[in-house]
This record gives sequence, C-alpha cells and structure tokens, in this order.
Amino acid sequence: MQFDNFWYVVAQSEHLKARQVLSRQVLGEWLAIFRGRDGQPVALQDRCIHRNSRLSYGKVHQGGLTCPYHGWVYNECGQVVSVPSEGGQFQHCDRLRAKYYYTCEQDGYIYVCLAEQPDTQFPPFPMPFYQAQNWHTVRVIHRFQNDVTNCAENFIDIPHTTSVHPGIFRNSYGQKLEMTVTRKQGTVVAEYRNETTNLGWWQRFLNPRSVKFYHSDRFYMPNITSVEYKFGINRHLFITSQSVPETDSSTLVYTDVTFDYGIWSWLATPFVWWTAKRIIGQDVQILKIQQEVIAKYGRRFSHTPADTIHVFVESIRDTLAKGEDPRLLPEKTVEVTFWA
Repeated sequence: MQFDNFWYVVAQSEHLKARQVLSRQVLGEWLAIFRGRDGQPVALQDRCIHRNSRLSYGKVHQGGLTCPYHGWVYNECGQVVSVPSEGGQFQHCDRLRAKYYYTCEQDGYIYVCLAEQPDTQFPPFPMPFYQAQNWHTVRVIHRFQNDVTNCAENFIDIPHTTSVHPGIFRNSYGQKLEMTVTRKQGTVVAEYRNETTNLGWWQRFLNPRSVKFYHSDRFYMPNITSVEYKFGINRHLFITSQSVPETDSSTLVYTDVTFDYGIWSWLATPFVWWTAKRIIGQDVQILKIQQEVIAKYGRRFSHTPADTIHVFVESIRDTLAKGEDPRLLPEKTVEVTFWA
C-alpha cells in the first residue's frame, strides 16, 4: 500500500471553469487540471512530451489542451491529437501520449488518484452532511509550510488551543478532561468527556447553558481529520480537513465547517467563516515555526499521555510510508486524563 493509492483534492468544483487550466502539485507530481469536452475533470502530468514545456500554461479548446510552446494538442486521455508543424500530414500514434491520472468529482471537490489503477477499497472521503437539508457549509483553503502528519495532528489536538488560540477557542483554565483514544483499521478516534465550557467566544452561542456535550476527533488514513461537536438539537458542528501533500514540507488544506444551528444557521455563516480563517491562520503560523525547527534539528518529539492521538496517527502514516497496510496494526485503546 502506498500514498498513491488514495484520492486527493485538487480543486473545488466551482473553481475549475470550462476552458480553464489549473496547476496543482500532489506528492511532488506536477498536474495540469482542466475539463474535457464532456465537462468532466481531466488530470495530465504537467509536462509536454515534445520539448518539456508546462501544459498548465496552455489553453483549452474543444476539450483539448494546447501546449503553449509548439501548440501540440492533447485530448482527455493525454493522447496527442494535433501537431501544428505537421499540418494535415500528422497521424495519431499511441506512443505520443502524456501521462494521465484518474479523476472524480464528489461533494463539490475534484479529486485525483496517482495510482495506475484506483483501489475500490479507498474511495474519496464523503464530507459530513454536505448539502444536506438544514446544514450549511463554509469552505476555506490554506497552505501550510509543513507536512501532512503535523497538519493532521494539529487539527485534532486540544492542548495547543489554549496557547495558540486564547480567547477565540479555549483559554488556559486547567480544566480536567478525559479521553478514550482508539486506533483501529487505519483510523484514530478520540472521544472526550467532562467538557462543558472553555470554548472561547463560541461558548455563549454553542453551549449557553454549559451542559456536557459530545466531542470527538477522528483521523482517517491517509490525510483526513474530522472534529465533531454536538450540543443538542440544532447545535451540531463538523470541522473536516483534507490535507493534500504537495511536497514534503508543503500541504494544501481544504477545510469544511459544516453546521446545523437551526434558525440561526444563515446568520452564523459569516461569523463561522471569519472565525475559521482566524483560527486556521494562527495554526499556519505555528506550524511554519515547527517546520523551521524540524528542518534544522530533525524530527524528534517527546510525548506525554496527552499526545496519544499523535502517536497513533504517526504509527499509521509511518506504516504507509513503508509501503505496508496500517489496517494490520493491532487495535489499541488508551484512556487518558489531561488538563486544558
């Protein structure tokens, strides 16, 4: 099993217009993304096989992608269908073909799989309640100067919130919390207990009576995190992030904040967007600092029980990096007490 076996977001559907080309990078591979004649997304290696120009700088016409250097035209399968310098004498040849990747479109996202043949065991991740009745979604995109592992760990890490997001999302109250962390079948699930308050300026809106609520953090291999808060009827929230590996130190993160706030949902949307941008922007900065230290001193971490969720995520990602199947790791559950 390899990281190539999975599907990665390369664009929001609405951002890929007809006759438009997007340049993307996934796992170090350069991609040219466009829509073919039938409107379906196409992903070609961003390299003209003629003289090594970038196809993403070209133009789309009648479903074909034209190289900006000598005008060679590629169809939806990467086949060269026209060579201007050959005029009417050009004859199709199977060997004249750019590398082609599988794509699909789901939940308003365009995905690409770099494997030679997608594995049906690993379809694109279904975004929670996307476009479901009474649910609203705010989408934001951020580029992190760090790798997928550190980004994913940050998104499901409570202890950092009191230091990085004071006031906005938790303060350092020393509140005693408990969590059950389970690693199973390539996923990590952390379920928390004893949370009632300490939600920053969300507190009065989300949980004005300070009742105990349901909170879980989840990691799905290889790159998905989903945080869920449920405070009762019409107080339900998911924060789901897809961390797309551009390079070893650059990760493009697509985040959906999907919520049901009842009659307040429409009014809450701009507030949710602003808060998400503010919180994630702070994480961008702290993870940039972390990556600078890693680049200088190496990737060596010290752990306490509160970091169990990180240890489990790392075990899954490290297993994949070895070309092995994380689903074969032994199931393990740990009970943890920590303070925030």
